[in-house]
Amino acid sequence: MVKITFDGIEVEVEEGTTILQAARKIGGDVVPPAMCYYGPLKGSGGKCRVCLVKVAQGSAKDPRPMPKLVASCITQVQEGMVVENTTNEDVLNARKGIVEMLLINHPLDCPVCDQAGECDLQNLSYEHGVSATRYEEERRSFNKVDLGPYIQLHMTRCILCYRCVYTADQIAENRVHGVLGRGDAAEIGTYIENVIDNEFSGNVIDVCPVGALTDKTWRFKNRVWFTKPMDAHRDCPTCSGKVTLWTRGEEVLRVTARKDQYAEVEEFICNTCRFDKKEVKDWTIEGPRHIDSRSVISANHYELPVINVPIVPNLPTSTKKNLPQE
Repeated sequence: MVKITFDGIEVEVEEGTTILQAARKIGGDVVPPAMCYYGPLKGSGGKCRVCLVKVAQGSAKDPRPMPKLVASCITQVQEGMVVENTTNEDVLNARKGIVEMLLINHPLDCPVCDQAGECDLQNLSYEHGVSATRYEEERRSFNKVDLGPYIQLHMTRCILCYRCVYTADQIAENRVHGVLGRGDAAEIGTYIENVIDNEFSGNVIDVCPVGALTDKTWRFKNRVWFTKPMDAHRDCPTCSGKVTLWTRGEEVLRVTARKDQYAEVEEFICNTCRFDKKEVKDWTIEGPRHIDSRSVISANHYELPVINVPIVPNLPTSTKKNLPQE
């Protein structure tokens, strides 16, 4: 085991753990943001540079500070390491600059984007962005490419985090998309249209931190903060069958994999569960899915218990609350 100090908090982790993973063990506001790192995907991280931190002391054996800010998602901890994140002014200033760079070519289409309300870039720009931009050049543009029957690509929103490429490599079979071009001409795409069609291809939608890859069956149907996320499961021969249903009334508007507090998928699901099972009768409802209280999704108070159970029949057990007996 290795002991490090992160923002003045001492934590003990296993050898080989990255600084970001150690920070997540502490939890709370000290955890650096991450746009490209994704725990379930091997090799992810080190591309967006949003998680940069200052290593004020390299280790107990070599207490010298690292000369530059390092990416916490790919830098392993050392015994006696001292790391600064929210307590270091250079880190916060660098993060503002990185957010400004990410927004250089990103369109201001949050009002029409299906990712609005659960977008990592929205949260990042709110916490670390600036109100004005210094960029005066033309934003980059791309030709529209139809990826397949279920997935819509908006390349203008893409920040090239590579998450979808790693997902297709590690989860789905026969990856047919990737990064084409180089430099500012780089883009996610395929050489042939309508070729992304395999049983786990829909997972690239869940891992996308922005609105670049969206669900065609959900597009423009509703705003995410008007829906109620419910945990549900079914007996699926292909995947675990454990999902989150996003409902409004009796209608299932979309189905996604369950995500943890860092918006990372717990278990990847198949396309049958995601796109074909859009009826409440197809699922066994477990109860409301808890979404972080800071999220706009929780603003509709969908987790409040229902007191008058007889008036609203067939409710999951987790939502019922007995009246106090006098």
